[in-house]
Amino acid sequence: MLRQRFIKWLHLRFRYTGIRTLKQNEVLVFIYQQGFLYLVLILITFIAGINYANNLILGFCFLISAILCISFYLSFKQLHGVTLQVVVDDVGKVNEAFQVKIILQQQLANPKFLNFKIKDSIAHDHKSSIGKKTDSTSKNTQSIDDVQSFLFDEKQQSFELNFIPKQRGQFEIPRIQIYSTYPLGLVRAWTYIYLPETYWIAPEAKALTLNFQTSSNNGEPDLDEFKELRNFKIGDSLQSVSWKQAARGQGLFVKQFEDLVDAHAMQIEYAKMPSSDHEEKLSFMMELVDQCEQAQTPYSVILPHAQTENGVGAVHYTHIKTLLAQA
Repeated sequence: MLRQRFIKWLHLRFRYTGIRTLKQNEVLVFIYQQGFLYLVLILITFIAGINYANNLILGFCFLISAILCISFYLSFKQLHGVTLQVVVDDVGKVNEAFQVKIILQQQLANPKFLNFKIKDSIAHDHKSSIGKKTDSTSKNTQSIDDVQSFLFDEKQQSFELNFIPKQRGQFEIPRIQIYSTYPLGLVRAWTYIYLPETYWIAPEAKALTLNFQTSSNNGEPDLDEFKELRNFKIGDSLQSVSWKQAARGQGLFVKQFEDLVDAHAMQIEYAKMPSSDHEEKLSFMMELVDQCEQAQTPYSVILPHAQTENGVGAVHYTHIKTLLAQA
């Protein structure tokens, strides 16, 4: 009961609602690992100094106590005043990187030694990788907790967290912890980022047995595209002349054809997918959607619960992936 209340309190206090600058009440500070041994050393020297009435031992005790107090302040300053902004992908896809970008800002370019940690709340169903945004993003995959050190020495830097979803549907980003043990590792200052929104993961694209081929409109008309006749003009192709009218002595006319915009649009229908398995049908549809996007061919999808208009582009693609994720 107490643990649940504490977790609920953490969610409310560190819930991400937009760009925010870390204030005093948003940075937690406490003794860290070997810091407890350091406290034992302080206690031993204090007792020894009193028992033996030795001012030198007491002086040493006060010195190491002062070092611990300074460590509290320096660790706290590593996070205090840092501005956080989180940018998340709109829709992910199974077995592809779902990116969470954390943008850090500070007023002065002071070096800060930070660590990022991802809790294991989705470790069983998803893999995660963590890395600094450089020319080639590092991807260190760990099974339970992902921890990565990060030198923040510029006014603005970004850090990428890449999750690899293993299931289609809703996706919740786990708790992200940012902490520092600078300078001696005796004290830890940390904060959390809780992303309250639920994101969607589209199915993995699965290739069909039949290759998808796009047809391009080269301007050559088909018979069913006939529109009207017009008078012949110099420069018109003789192939488009209506010789029937010419033979009847009605004059030279040119066949006018209508260029149909949606003649080559792709309609991806759920019921026509060659499978009886629901997930496999969605995977086949995702593959066709990807191929249409690559070829820039207009396409639409027909699902049991939704139907879209023909379209192409980033906005249309994101909308289709969301529908497939929610199917």
